[in-house]
Amino acid sequence: MTRPVAEPYKIKSIEPIRMTTRAERERAIADAGYNTFLLKSEDVYIDLLTDSGTNAMSDRQWAAMMMGDEAYAGASSFYRFEAAVRDVYGFKHVVPTHQGRGAEHLISRILIKPGHVIPGNMYFTTTRAHQEMQGGTFVDVIIDEAHDSTAQHPFKGNVDLDKLRAVIDRVGAENIPYVNVAVTVNLAGGQPVSMQNLRETRALLQKHGIRMWCDATRAVENAFFIKEREAGYAGKPVREILHEMMSYFDGCTMSAKKDCLVNIGGFLAMNDESILQSARELVVLFEGMPTYGGLAGRDMDAIAQGIYEMIDDDYIAHRVHQVRYLGQQLLDAGVPIVEPIGGHAVFLDARRFLPHVDQEQFPAQALAAALYVDSGVRSMERGIISSGRDPQTGENRKPKLELVRLTIPRRVYSDRHMDVVAYSVKHLFENRDRISGLKMVYEPPTLRFFTARFEPLPASAKKQEKELALV
Repeated sequence: MTRPVAEPYKIKSIEPIRMTTRAERERAIADAGYNTFLLKSEDVYIDLLTDSGTNAMSDRQWAAMMMGDEAYAGASSFYRFEAAVRDVYGFKHVVPTHQGRGAEHLISRILIKPGHVIPGNMYFTTTRAHQEMQGGTFVDVIIDEAHDSTAQHPFKGNVDLDKLRAVIDRVGAENIPYVNVAVTVNLAGGQPVSMQNLRETRALLQKHGIRMWCDATRAVENAFFIKEREAGYAGKPVREILHEMMSYFDGCTMSAKKDCLVNIGGFLAMNDESILQSARELVVLFEGMPTYGGLAGRDMDAIAQGIYEMIDDDYIAHRVHQVRYLGQQLLDAGVPIVEPIGGHAVFLDARRFLPHVDQEQFPAQALAAALYVDSGVRSMERGIISSGRDPQTGENRKPKLELVRLTIPRRVYSDRHMDVVAYSVKHLFENRDRISGLKMVYEPPTLRFFTARFEPLPASAKKQEKELALV
């Protein structure tokens, strides 16, 4: 018998939540255009839309906020924030931003010129959008196993060095401003990159004089997986592993709303002083002064404290194991999910879950809507809608992975909440033939998954209103 592991914290404050009726949820999802992003939070029972900015802060973080220095320039809060980033991540310089996409915007403007190619280990929506806005082209160089939800590779986020070499040979090193490596890889299912792969990728890029940049949004989870799965790291603290990981990069973009356990904030960190200077110039235009970057002083103090809390080994072990607790229940019931289970979310494989729904009928979006109607659980689509359209042809990009992401906020929900989620997903899987596809009736020009609207296909409206009334 396995000894249970409890949350490494006590509950000091609560936020009440309300379970709505099925009729209320049917009206809410219809009003939202069957897009879970457009639901009102008051209509949601368990919110697994994202782990971005939805974390519960600690008493020490709330206390740190009271020390916030709101000076317009040179605030002491910035210097505490800067010291924490330097200490834990190891980069020399940092510029705060309002969130991660602010940092993506800055580095894209600084380094990318029209015609540039930016290889990466699978795209992320906002990252690729910023690259394309500057005239760049993203090229996927992740290993093939990342596109197979059933593959059991322990580091499915790894860069395929042969693919990367082929890109360098094809376009020339001078046309690659940097290679962007995400740790972990969100759209592959929260999959990690091994330390060995980081070393090898760095060595290849140094040979060609190409920068190696990091999307460090969930780097602590990546460090935990290295500790678990890579030889030579089992006895090392997560803090030490994270520091080594970052040592292979020239800089990083960071959404502090994830790992750093806060509700807002991000940063761009680097070692190159010329990039620092350019970032300081641009941040004034788009974010704020270089010592606040769109954040209040109290936000920077909360981030600084959160940086130290995120590298606590007990905390990160519980965080990853809670995700596994949900994922394992679904695996045991035969529900198709991305394997191995990732660090921040359980990803339902909508193509295997709903094999009768064509990808152009948005099976992941339909499944996310059905889950909300069944139980009030909000999730999100990560498939053809998130992938968007090819800017050259205008055709839908069709990723191999068509996923629904059940994203677990940090320190927010208990395992009992995970039991409720698991029950609903299993219930839908047993009755999956009753879920039909959707058609898109409004599509914005960029990042359409946030605000697109849908309607049930003609034959599915009655099914979703009546046949999906499951016991």
